[in-house]
Amino acid sequence: MDGLGFLSVLVIAIGLSADCFAVAFSGSISMQRITPFQITRTALSFGLFQAMMPVLGWLVGRTVVDAVASYDHWLAFILLALIGGKMIWGSFRTEESRPAGTDITKGVTLLTLSVATSIDALAVGLTFAFFEVNITLASITIGVVAFLVTIIGFLAGRKAGKLMGKRAEAIGGIILIAIGLRILLTHLF
Repeated sequence: MDGLGFLSVLVIAIGLSADCFAVAFSGSISMQRITPFQITRTALSFGLFQAMMPVLGWLVGRTVVDAVASYDHWLAFILLALIGGKMIWGSFRTEESRPAGTDITKGVTLLTLSVATSIDALAVGLTFAFFEVNITLASITIGVVAFLVTIIGFLAGRKAGKLMGKRAEAIGGIILIAIGLRILLTHLF
């Protein structure tokens, strides 16, 4: 990496992947069964979005980021709060009437979480434009780290879910809402 350095980009990648870990952890504690395919699909989606957003921010430049920056934190909060609320609501159903937990590994839920966890990477891409950074290597590094951290989050969440029992889905929903609040408060204050 030119200018910023590989170690700096690696630290940034780890920081950006914290939300991926938390979402994978909270989502997996609510799921009764998780297959390697589900874990891989989610990790690939999170990693791909984490890799694409810095490139997008780097290419588009300040104009779009300035337009989005005023509400990106609200968007991330709303998306995470909606999914978290759905998980909490689902946790109060009786065992007979509820599905096996919210599956965060497919469909609109996966797409929504992929976008929500990668919004900060868009702003990072903009800052990369001001440094001499090899954007290709930086985005690959960010994507690979997010992929690996997501897998670790799933594995940790699966173990925690077994320990937490019935209310694991509610705890997962609370964690998602807390992540959304953290993003919102970080940008407001």
